[in-house]
Amino acid sequence: MNTENSVPQFSICILEEQTQLTLADLCRACAVHEERIIELVDMGVLEPQGREPARWVFGGASLNRARVAMRLQRDLEIDLAGAALALELLDEIASLRARLRAMGGE
Repeated sequence: MNTENSVPQFSICILEEQTQLTLADLCRACAVHEERIIELVDMGVLEPQGREPARWVFGGASLNRARVAMRLQRDLEIDLAGAALALELLDEIASLRARLRAMGGE
């Protein structure tokens, strides 16, 4: 199969921040096993509500963060710690841009 001529497929999912996802929901939406999401929680990339995986509830933003982390790992071939650092830096950039806009600089 020639991958150079294949058409990229996009998946769009719009969720409100108030949306609540279980661990199983998040795994299905990201097409990963539970272990991958648990690793993201252990690294601090995702912050679920609840004490144990069976009771975890994730906000809508967690789906985007998990997908970005998976994409960073796949596309850039970096490990989970690298993906976590990249997400932290992306968050910092977004925060700085918001502050700049609030000051009227952008």
